[in-house]
Amino acid sequence: MSSKKGLPAHKTSILKSILFYKYFYLMLLPVVAWYAIFAYAPMYGITLAFKTFHYGKGILGSPWIGFQNFIDLMSDTGFWSAFKNTIIISFGKLLFHFPTPIILAILLNELIFRRAKKVFQTILTFPHFISWIVLAGIMTNILGQSGVVNQVISNLGGGTVPFLSDPSVFRPVIYISHIWKEIGWDSIIYIAALAGISPELYEAAKIDGASRWHQIRYVTWPGIRPTVAILFILTIGQMLNLGSSFDQIFNLYSSPVYGVADTIDTFVYRTTFTIGADFGYMTAVGFLKSAINVAMIYLANTLVKKSGEQGLF
Repeated sequence: MSSKKGLPAHKTSILKSILFYKYFYLMLLPVVAWYAIFAYAPMYGITLAFKTFHYGKGILGSPWIGFQNFIDLMSDTGFWSAFKNTIIISFGKLLFHFPTPIILAILLNELIFRRAKKVFQTILTFPHFISWIVLAGIMTNILGQSGVVNQVISNLGGGTVPFLSDPSVFRPVIYISHIWKEIGWDSIIYIAALAGISPELYEAAKIDGASRWHQIRYVTWPGIRPTVAILFILTIGQMLNLGSSFDQIFNLYSSPVYGVADTIDTFVYRTTFTIGADFGYMTAVGFLKSAINVAMIYLANTLVKKSGEQGLF
């Protein structure tokens, strides 16, 4: 069936829908423009992974060298050390941090007093808004060789602990500080999901004699499980990217802990600005990292769908 303008009926309905919600689409326009300009337009630069960059010729004029950058990458021990550290730190954060916002959201949801809930949520969310540069200074004053913690240990007769320069201690410091900074912020989306659970389900569970634990297990958890599944996929897809972890590690680590803390992002930064710039080689590193991220997000989506939840695609 066709419309009067000669368009198919489904296309006419889509057009009408767009016109009806035109102001919503106008609100989306700045976001679309931002992604088009800053995310998609620069993607032609990925060709540098297959070139050797010449400043005078630019990206498009630089000569092609095929897969030579990737061949050099495979034999670079510094890259593989950074890759291993990235995997270990990413899985460590997934293991230790990912469940904590879920647990916090459930605990806050169980609080009877609303004022206490707001106070705890505000206190735990506040560290997210402090930059890692400021937090690194605070943590150095607390955990450094002459920091508060080591002064207390010394006064008690113990030896100082090099928290920020001991390879065996540095990673736990990274995990704990990341949890402390982000647990409140990351719990917000789970608190929003919990708010969408119908109170009638809890009332029905109480009538059936369910305890608080059984209500959490059979009402609360199924209610937020789809949200957990989606965020799990997104977290897995960003594992090698590490996001704000670059700021965290870059501001806390030093040469004694490079062996356990140097990630792909910090490796690229140090190699580019300290050792020397090789833009084609570094683009190959980023290209490989993105390809692995795509494979991991596909794997995570498959696992989530097999568990009975709806994936992203």
